[in-house]
Amino acid sequence: MNPMKIEKILSRLSRGEITVSEALELLRTLPYEDLHFAKLDHHRELRKGIPEAIYSPGKTDRQILEIASRILARDDEAIFTRMSEQTYKKLRRKFGSAVKWYAEARIATVGVSKRPSKGKVLVVTAGTSDIPAAEEAAVTCELLGCKVERLYDVGVAGMHRLTSNLKQFDAADVIIVLAGMEGALPSVVAGLTSKPVIAVPTSVGYGASFGGIAALLGMLSSCSSGIGVVNIDNGFGAGALAAVIVKNKRA
Repeated sequence: MNPMKIEKILSRLSRGEITVSEALELLRTLPYEDLHFAKLDHHRELRKGIPEAIYSPGKTDRQILEIASRILARDDEAIFTRMSEQTYKKLRRKFGSAVKWYAEARIATVGVSKRPSKGKVLVVTAGTSDIPAAEEAAVTCELLGCKVERLYDVGVAGMHRLTSNLKQFDAADVIIVLAGMEGALPSVVAGLTSKPVIAVPTSVGYGASFGGIAALLGMLSSCSSGIGVVNIDNGFGAGALAAVIVKNKRA
């Protein structure tokens, strides 16, 4: 069990905020809590340093509200990805300032506290249309305690836009590169830096890009070394991986 969470529960008990039976119930469900439609992982922060992450599409507003309620009842934290503004507003009305909204990233957080800053991540996009996925990555990194710099719209159609900003590469611990179309930018970036590069193919592009598949295959086939590739439009996955790399480097 998580010693910090046990200490919080016992502290609430000593202050009379909860009863003995309520404290026992909190301790019983500390590893995970079965809501029938979901099993909330209250140990993820302990294992990974990343709060419970909840993919919002496909879940009803009622389910999301119940998940948020159980998270807050246990003084826990959660990150909701790909959330609609309409659902966020319902969360905000019910839980107030415990809910934070990052519109461009489509991320809502419940009970997430600010972490001490460790390391720096540079988020780079080939084009402006890649920014929604880039913001998902950038906000995820920031929520997990990384400093973030953004370098947007520096794709291979105008290489001078990239090469004039190479100093930003040197200051970063990890570089996240997002591109649609043919997905060439991560290979170029990885060829110019010794820093680890996380490549994110996006679904941006005309018909033959096949919704990001062309970019995904191009990134997987890169001849540059030091590249890891996540799934199409998976900004959250890229941000979480970058934060784990930074955390282990700085440990």
